[in-house]
Parts: sequence; structure tokens; C-alpha cells
Amino acid sequence: MEAARLERALRSAVRGDVRFDPGSRALYSTDSSHYRQVPIGVVLPRDKEDAVAAVEVCRSHAAPVLMRGAGTSLAGQGCNVAVVLDFSRYVNDVISIDPERRLAVVAPGAVLDDLRAQALPHGLTFGPDPASHDRCTLGGMIGNDSCGVHSVMAAFEGEGARTADQVEELEIVTYDGTRLRVGRTPPEQLARILGAGGRRAEIYGALQELAARHGDRIRAGYPNIPRRVSGYNLPDLLPEKGFHVARALTGSEGTCVVVLEATLRLLPNPRARTLLLAAFPDVYAAADRVPDMLAHRPIGLEGIDDRLVRDMRSIGLHPRDLDLLPAGGGWLLIEFGGETPADSEAKAARAAAELERLGHATTRICLDREEAARVWRIRESGLGATAHVTGKPLTWEGWDDSAVPPENLGHYLRELRALMDRHGYEGVFYGHFGQGCLHTRIDFDFETPAGRDRYRAFVFAAADLVVSFGGSLSGEHGDGQSRAELLPRMFGEELVEAFRQFKRIWDPQGGMNPGKVVDAYAMTDNLRLLGSTRTPVPRVDFHYREDGGSFSRAIQRCVGVGKCRRTSGGTMCPSYFVTREEEHSTRGRARLLFEMLRGDFVTGGWRSREVKNSLDLCLSCKGCKRDCPVGVDMAAYKAEFLSHYYAGRLRPRPAYVFGLIAWWSRLASLAPGWVNQVIQGPAAPMVRWAVGIDPRCRIPAFATNTFRHWFDNRPEFRMPNPESRKRVLLWPDTFTNHFHPGIARSAVEVLEAAGFEVALPGGWACCGRPLYDFGMLDLARSFLRRTLRILSRELEDGTPIVVLEPSCASVFRDEATELLEGAEARRLSQQTFLLSEFLARDAPGWSPGMLEGRALVQTHCHQKSVLGTDSAERALRDLGLTVEEPNDSCCGMAGGFGLEHRDVSMAIGERVILPAVRATAPETWIVADGFSCREQIRQGTGRQALHLAELFHRALRGATHR
Repeated sequence: MEAARLERALRSAVRGDVRFDPGSRALYSTDSSHYRQVPIGVVLPRDKEDAVAAVEVCRSHAAPVLMRGAGTSLAGQGCNVAVVLDFSRYVNDVISIDPERRLAVVAPGAVLDDLRAQALPHGLTFGPDPASHDRCTLGGMIGNDSCGVHSVMAAFEGEGARTADQVEELEIVTYDGTRLRVGRTPPEQLARILGAGGRRAEIYGALQELAARHGDRIRAGYPNIPRRVSGYNLPDLLPEKGFHVARALTGSEGTCVVVLEATLRLLPNPRARTLLLAAFPDVYAAADRVPDMLAHRPIGLEGIDDRLVRDMRSIGLHPRDLDLLPAGGGWLLIEFGGETPADSEAKAARAAAELERLGHATTRICLDREEAARVWRIRESGLGATAHVTGKPLTWEGWDDSAVPPENLGHYLRELRALMDRHGYEGVFYGHFGQGCLHTRIDFDFETPAGRDRYRAFVFAAADLVVSFGGSLSGEHGDGQSRAELLPRMFGEELVEAFRQFKRIWDPQGGMNPGKVVDAYAMTDNLRLLGSTRTPVPRVDFHYREDGGSFSRAIQRCVGVGKCRRTSGGTMCPSYFVTREEEHSTRGRARLLFEMLRGDFVTGGWRSREVKNSLDLCLSCKGCKRDCPVGVDMAAYKAEFLSHYYAGRLRPRPAYVFGLIAWWSRLASLAPGWVNQVIQGPAAPMVRWAVGIDPRCRIPAFATNTFRHWFDNRPEFRMPNPESRKRVLLWPDTFTNHFHPGIARSAVEVLEAAGFEVALPGGWACCGRPLYDFGMLDLARSFLRRTLRILSRELEDGTPIVVLEPSCASVFRDEATELLEGAEARRLSQQTFLLSEFLARDAPGWSPGMLEGRALVQTHCHQKSVLGTDSAERALRDLGLTVEEPNDSCCGMAGGFGLEHRDVSMAIGERVILPAVRATAPETWIVADGFSCREQIRQGTGRQALHLAELFHRALRGATHR
């Protein structure tokens, strides 16, 4: 009842969204750490006035407050039993940039990459840049005092390595409602503040007294290293630091104030960058060379070990990128900046020459920007790549970002590895070696009492170890709950008492993110996995082979890094791109499924409405399977959930219309003209209403003659050299056979011209692609079994199977082996090819001819996420075309999704591909192999896209232009 009164009061006072429902609270129950605390409720303020009003209401109801950005915190500071203020949804503007003074004013929810993009035209950038730069918010960076890859550049510019060093001023509100602008405080200003009286004077006077009382301890007790993030920033209150209140508050992890606005310093952005790769026998030798490389003043200096590389190879993450690394057991990634490419390349060459002279290093300079970006992708994937490795225990943060003086890093790594070995732990080493900061995820056991005891023993010993090297418990991610217990071992009890006094000065009522940093929960309280996997999971349909057959473990793949919250780049997650709602991110959906299995908060099990609502806007594009660093496959989880959700009850009408499209298409082929008149004539609006299609959509017309009918009745093709013929099976998928048979006819002529004998399956079959989207998995399994029976001889003979529709090919490559056992399913996966893949493999020297002009390519999501795009891109360029392929251009149709959810579907299409098509000249080739993509382009722009088979056919027939 108290929560209900609080909710009503917030709704009355706040214009933004107030959400106290179980689903919304579950979405914010954890961050990227191993902790879980279900919040009281969630508020998404519309502006800073809304935030102030929300804090006032919470204070009047004695409800704690937690401000939050992207929710990627790794030490537990981003979850609490509090009212969460999520600034990322609305309060996310880069307010202004002053290039002359090199200052930026930002809202707390602004994303770092947005700031960098707006600063770039002025030749400026923001120094700290965590691996989460494309989704982390600046408010979160201020809360955690974030650093990142290029913090070393900021340090060389004399600005310091941490976000705190870039903060000039903060606008804040305290839990008691005091609203202030704080920054550097010269003595005369401090005198005026103290003389004015009031709550501001009370705060500043107490801070001044704190600094005076503990000044000597602060000077002696804080390690003088680039990456000291643990503890409050009390040194910034010292007179020699200018009594900088804003910087003292930076890194306080939401435990003191709510940040409403920030003024930040910007740095000159190097015009040119060159990456030097250096391989060593092991990671320890790599770390030993860090001081030598720092003398060359790089703008980035990172390290990775061989265990990380092995883990990435074992899960198939960025295999082509890993091939760029020189042979070795440990690597440094050393980036140099300059005014010109020649300048940065010369710096890299000098550093490489020194490493070669010192010995035991193999170097390589990446002169290609795309190649360098691929190498950086290896480093940025470190956290996700090591969290969930097939055949290994789950790994967790908990000793993730300790830091030592860079000159001590090699020795520290050796000692830490020995300590891990003594405790029986495994973990990779990578991180910001240029500033002595180490990242590692370790296979802690949080589920058993003995495992938790062993974890505690290890981290206390590790804390003593890092302190013995003059280091810090945290060099980037903060203390939160993970390291709060350890602070006395680093700072001593007197300084920890000073931390308590600092918090009390700002938050005497204890309402700001309580239980974190000081007077914190124990490191083994609130663990995410406690009680999470005890709920029995009924029979599941997919095998989840990479997760040991466990749906629970599959759901735990998501570790909350939030890559699915980025708003550009890649395929994941189309619906989040346009709604910006956490429940429509891959992370949000995985979190709700996790809570569903846990069952103590999101109830109803497989009938959970919260999970169902979240999955409704999942396009089953499988973008997450490729883009997510831990390979979350939300399309499979959605199909699994819907299979159980609708077990024993009727599905909505569109499920039977679109899910059973293979059968309806066969019926329609008996009288396609009459059917088209019904679905596209005067009765069309009533038909659309009856089947649950948005009235603004147009149902695609059926072909008057199917491809299979054409093939069965064509004159027998005679091979020019029958003795050298190679047999290939062309799969007549439902969409090509019944809607666009011309594509398959083109494919037949192309394959025959390339010297192949084309055959079709001996009977009717369908891959069942639409059935997965609606969770009709029993029927999908029967479709696949029928397919295997029909293809049994071809599979046994090793006949390649060419599939023209990417979504159908992805079923044979992916879902078939996850739904069925046996060698035949594996053969089907191995023998399935797209047309471009098959020709590249079996007819490498053959060419249909040449075309002219430009091609705008819309690549099907399943092709990007499951099948690969290299062969198609190569084929288009081999045709002589200039190819443009937008990076994150999901069309938004996704089978029947776009006909049901037209507004979301069109918003997704309008992000990239539809405007791109409209902007192209009429003579530009529009290429889309996916039926859904072609249909969305046609309905959204009026342009007709062609399949690659049709392009090949036109080149074969001597066409030179569209």
C-alpha cells in the first residue's frame, strides 16, 4: 500500500513515465554485475525539473533513489531497492558545445558516442571512452568515474585519465531537495558561499572541515596512479586541487546526489590514427614492455592474452578479426595519433623498431582503417566473449578491474595468476595495460555456500595483493557492492570513516543508493543466481547444445553489457532502435525470461504476460545471435516461449494465416486469379480485418503460375557436356515458388549456364520458417522431418542444396540441428548454400557477364546473422557494380511482423533502407534477396528490388543497365 501511494504521488508530480508494474521493475532488477535487487518502481523523467520533482516525492515518502544511465555498471551500484530514475530515455541531449573553450554541456542521459560525434567536426573529442561507448551515458560515466581505452591520451594531454578529470561543473540536486551548481571553488568564492548561510554553506563548510581534518591521510593514503577509482574523490577537496566539489562528487556512484546536467572538458582529436600490433610469448612479457611503449606517448595502449583469443575462437566470435593478430601468447594494441597519417605512422614505426630491438616481440602496423577497427573489435568484445564459453563454467566480475602502477603490471599479473591457481580459478587477462588496469572475468561459484566462501577468501587475498603493489581495488568500474567491504584494506578505517562523513554531508537521510560504497551490503548479499535456477523447467523444444541442453543456462548468457541498447550499427535490435524501451532490447527480454524462470517476482511461468508483451515486438531477426557478444539467440527463446505459452489454447488469427502460409499458398495456387481478386479487390479491407492484418498494408499477390509448375513443364534441358555435369538441388521455398517464381527461373538458367544439372526435391516440402516466429515448433519439427525424408537420397549422396530465400536457408543451417537429432540434420546444415555461396565454392572461375552502375543492397537479417555476406558482396562486385550496403538497414517487415505491427515496422524501415532507396537514381540496381525485404521496399517506396539470381540472369542475357 505504501508503494501504491508513492506511485500515485509520482504520477501526480512527474510528467514522465512512472512504472511500478512487475515487468518494468524486473527490467531494472540488475545491472551488468552478479547482483539483483528488485526496485520499488521506475521513473523516466522528461526533463531535469521532472527529476527534481521525483526526488522530492521520494523523500516525502522515505523512498530511496537510484539514478541510472544505461545500466551497464559492473559492481552492483546500478541496482537497488529504490526508485530508479532512468535518464537515458528522455533526458539525453548534448545541450551545447563551445569549441573555443573546449567545453560541452550535456544531460545525464546523453550517450558518449553522441557527444563525440558532435564534437568531431570541431576537431575535439571526450577523452575517456569505455568499451560501451556506443550506449553508455555520460551520467553513468560521471557516477562511476569511467575511463576507457583512450584515457591514456587524456593523461598525456595533462587532463588526467578519469572522467573526474574532465568534469568542470555539475548541476545537482540532493535528496533533501537542495539544488546546486558545483565546480572548482576559489577561496574568495568559498568565503562568499560560507558567508551567505543556508544549506549550501552548511555543505561547503562541512566539506572544508572534512578536507582539513583528513588532509594528511588523504595525501598519504591514496595511491598516485592513473587508474584509482575506488573510494570517494576526497583529494579533489584539498586546497591544492582547487576545492573542486564537482570532481569530488564524480565517482560517488549515485550515493550522494542526483546529477541534472554536466559541463565537461573536451580534448583535441587526433586527425590521424595508426595501430601497432605487438605479439609476445605471453601476456606477462607484453605487460613488461608497457613502460617502454608509454615513452612513445601513444593515445591507446591495451593488452590481451591467449586465453581470451582461445575463448573467442571456441565460440566463433570474430574469427576473421582474430586472424589479424600476429602469432603469440600475449598482445599489445598500441595506437598513435598525429596531424597526418605520415605522422602517426612514423610514431608507430619508431615504437615497432624499439620492440624489435628489445627482442621477443613480433610487430605489425595496421595501415588500413577498417583492419584497425576489426582489431579494436576484439578488445571491445572482451567482457562478453569470456562470460559464456561453451563447455566452461559461467564467469563473473568480482575482481574485474584492479589497477597498479603500469611499471608493476607484469609482476602483478604473474602474482595474480598464481593466486587464482591456488584457489582453483580460471580467467582471462585483458585491459587498459597502458594505465595498469586489468580486466578479468573469473569462474566464481555463487550458487553454493562453499563457493561463496571461496570467493570471499580469494578477493580478500587479491585485495591485499593489489595494495602491496601500490594499486587500487578498482581502476574503472567502481566499488558498488563488489568491493565496498574491501575498502578498509586499501584505505584504512580512518579514511573509510571519512567516506561515511562525505556521504552524510550530502545525504544525511541516507536516501541515495543506500548500501553501496559505504555501509554497504556484504559482497555475497543480493547475488543474482541465488534461488534463480531452482524452478523446474519443463520439456523444451530446442536442444540448446551450446548451453548443455539447459534453457536456464541459455537465458543466463545475457550478462547485461547492453550492446543491444546502441542506436546505430549492426542488426541488433531493430525494435529497440525505434522504441528505445528497455523491454524491447535483447537484454530486457533476456532479463524478463530470467525472472520468469526464477518465478518469485515475474509469475505465471510460461504464461507470463510480461514476457509475452516484451517478445511481441521481437522480429526474430537473429541479429542478436551475431551482434550480441555472448550470442543470445532471442529468436529461439521467443519461439520456445510461444510454444509453451500457447500450448493447449488458440493462437491469434495472424499465427494461422502467416504461420501456415505454406499450406495456404498451395491452396491459392489452384485458383490464384480468384484469390488475388479477393485479397486485393473490393473485399480486401474486410479480408485484412478478418485475418488480423493492419488495414494500411497490402497483401502480396500470388503468382499465376508457380515455379515448380514451370520447371515440371519446361522442355528438357540438355547439358552441352553431359559427362561433366554436376548435380545441384534447387530448393523451391514457399515465397519464391508461389510469389516470385521468376527468381527461381533465373536461378535455374544461371546454374545451368555455369555447368550444373538442376533438380528439384521429389515431393512437396517446406522448411517451416514462419512456424518458428509463432512458436508452432511441433509442426515445424514435422515439416523438417518430412524435408529430411524427401531429401534423404540427396543428403546421402552429398548433393549441394541451393536455397534462394535467406530465411529458409537459415532454418536448414541453424534451427534444423537445434530441433532434430541425427546425422541427416547435420548433413542438411552442411549441404545448404545460398546461390552466391554455391557458385563461389563450386564454380569459382565462372562469370555470368558484367553489369554497369551502382547497386544499393538490402541484406536479409538472417543472412547477416546466420549465413554470412562475404560471397554475396564479392559476387556483386565481380559483376562490375559499385556496391552500397547500409550497415544497420533492417527493413522491418520480418515475414508477417510488418503486416501486424505496421507502425513499428515502417519506423524500422524508415531509419535507413527506405530513405536510401528513395534517394537512389532510377538506374540504380536495388538488390534484396529476402522476400520480406523486397515486399517492404515495394510497399514503402514503390521500387522493385531484384534478387541476386535476377542480376546474374540479366548479366547472362547481356543487359548492361537497369
